[in-house]
Order: sequence, then C-alpha cells, then structure tokens
Amino acid sequence: MHNHSTVDGRVARETEVADEFLANPNGNSFADLFSTFSPQLVAFFRARGCELGLAEDLAQEVMLTVYRKAAQVRDRGLFRAWLFKIARNTLCRHYGKQTREVETVNFEETTDRLAAASVKPSGIPAFEFLRWMTLLDSGEREIMELRFIEQLEYHEIATARQLPIGTVQWRVFNAKKKLAPYLAPLQDCRKIA
Repeated sequence: MHNHSTVDGRVARETEVADEFLANPNGNSFADLFSTFSPQLVAFFRARGCELGLAEDLAQEVMLTVYRKAAQVRDRGLFRAWLFKIARNTLCRHYGKQTREVETVNFEETTDRLAAASVKPSGIPAFEFLRWMTLLDSGEREIMELRFIEQLEYHEIATARQLPIGTVQWRVFNAKKKLAPYLAPLQDCRKIA
C-alpha cells in the first residue's frame, strides 16, 4: 500500500508542476518542470541504449522543445504523454541523423602522422600518399593537394580554380570519404601510440 501512495504522490506532483508551467510559463515554473521531468527523460533515453551524456543532451533538447511549444498543449491531462511523444520523436531524429552520417577521415591528423613517419629512413609514407591520391578523380586530387599540401584555405582554392566554395568543400568531403577506409588504420595506430 505504501508503494501505491508513493506513485500517487509522484503523479500528483508531476500534474501540479505541469499545470503550473502551462498556466504560467516562466523561469521558475520551467525550472520546477525541468527538475521533475528531466531525470525521467534521461532514464527513458538510457533505457533505449543511449550513453549518459547523450541521454542528458537529448533530455535537454526535449525540455527546450516543451518550453517553446507549451502553448500547443490542448489537454493538460495528457501533458506527460505529449512530453514522451516529443522524447520518442527526438530519439528517432537522432537515430535518423546517425544513419545519414558518413565516415570520413581527419586528414590533418593523418598528414601529421605521415610527417612524423617521414623522418624514418623508409620512404613508404610518400609512396602511400601517391597511392591514395590515385584513388581520387582528378578534380578531387587537385583540390586535396591544394588543401593539404599547399595548405590553401577553401576560399583561396575557390578563387584560384574559379569554383564555388561549396564545390571545393564538397570535393574535399568526397575525397575524405573515399580515403577513409585506407587512412582509418593510420588514425587507429596514432591513438594507440
């Protein structure tokens, strides 16, 4: 019986806090709402496989959405359901964004690794670099050489080649994406070293 009354008390407190915020949305009422529901949201995201930091970030994103869209709540009795619907949608957007992300390589770190390796007697890094450049089409190769060998900025490359800056950025991105499977092992070695 004691457990049942604890749940009733929690639900009553949640309802009271939500009603206060919806009736008078201000900093204090939102702070109460945040401290009441944020731990539940973190637990919700954690139960769905999110690490603590990500769960906290997603919970903050949900609470920001609640703050901005509180006027859309038509039935205050359904506030909790509305809140967790926002949480589900936030999680779906997060996973959707993750599936669209493409692995690339941090070329600056890899070139630093090559520079460090080039002091060794073997000339392998230079040959490797030339081999990697053959994996790219001529436009990407030219842009990569200007960006990472000549150390030109994107806007300088765009001006020199009379290309839109977006095209330059896109070619660098595509080149890094193509080279990722070949250069990722070098980055892994650097992390270990």
